[in-house]
Amino acid sequence: MLVERTIEKDILASLFHGKVIIIFGARQTGKTTLLKSISNKVSQEFLWLSGDDVNVRQELGKHSISHLKAMIGRYKLVFIDEAQQINNIGLSLKIIVDHLPDVQVIATGSSSFDLANALNEPLTGRKFVYHLFPLSYEELVRYNGLIDEKGLLERRLVFGTYPEIALSAGFEEQLLYLLSGSYLYKDLFMLEKMKKPHLLEKLVQALALQIGSEVSFNEIAQLIGADIKTVERYIELLEKAFIVFRLGALSRNLRNEIKKSRKIYFYDNGIRNAVLGSFASMNARTDSGALWENYFISERLKYLKNQMQIKNTFFWRTHNQQEIDYIEERNAQFDAYEIKWNPLKKSSLPSTFSKAYPNHKYFIVNPDNFQEFLLKSE
Repeated sequence: MLVERTIEKDILASLFHGKVIIIFGARQTGKTTLLKSISNKVSQEFLWLSGDDVNVRQELGKHSISHLKAMIGRYKLVFIDEAQQINNIGLSLKIIVDHLPDVQVIATGSSSFDLANALNEPLTGRKFVYHLFPLSYEELVRYNGLIDEKGLLERRLVFGTYPEIALSAGFEEQLLYLLSGSYLYKDLFMLEKMKKPHLLEKLVQALALQIGSEVSFNEIAQLIGADIKTVERYIELLEKAFIVFRLGALSRNLRNEIKKSRKIYFYDNGIRNAVLGSFASMNARTDSGALWENYFISERLKYLKNQMQIKNTFFWRTHNQQEIDYIEERNAQFDAYEIKWNPLKKSSLPSTFSKAYPNHKYFIVNPDNFQEFLLKSE
């Protein structure tokens, strides 16, 4: 039994609307499995192409209308897996959209940077884009049931939710070490600009130690022996490869608000812990609060993406140390979240924030109530 991915129904609803469908995601998040699931639910015959195949790369790299027509033949549905491996794939897809309007293409890319750069200009107005993350809490609840999945919370905090890891009890550490090694960074290492891969690994370790804390690029540069521009570039690449993401500081109304700071989180707790070689249980850890914060914020971002809700996301802090862990904003409505691993620990919204942003809601998130914010209400 496969885990049903939330975005699948949206992709099926987007078929044959005159757009290329692009699915971005990190390696091993289940993109190929998702394509196969979609192929089993459509009635059309389909052509399956993989960018791992050198012949496919050569043929799809020929930007000729007649050649692409001949290659696709009678098929009206074309799957292109690992499309980031194909040179100038955006131009080929543009030709198909413009000259074969009855053909639907669904393409996946294991990271966004090369594929996005090749797609943005050729496919302006011609694509639907979806993001596939490690398994979300909602997806795992559908698979395991609410009670069982809630009981697995501490396992998720330590080992994360990459599909193979989440569904392979007893093999988590071995699988995570394999995934968090060079395989996860394969696309980054292939870039000509990635001249110092050892610095990338040092950088990821430094970021793993700072989840939940504000990150200074200057301090990290000194720590790993690199210049600030290299640190900024590598963090940008890690973001585009869906390994980490950043939260900026909310700063609009108050003079003493932190303005240019940022926090960096991992999309998956298991990857973060594997980078540090730290798989101790939650009751034996000193970083349980940081892990809980990373888990909830990453799961909340998955939820927003999967439900196609567009919100601005921040943290908030002032120079006199008032702070809020996580904030969502849309249309000047602010939802402030204080994230507590200990359900008995009390918290209150800083009056400075409530006065500066009167149109707000305040939530305390803990292991007793977190599912309220990660499951779609019917």
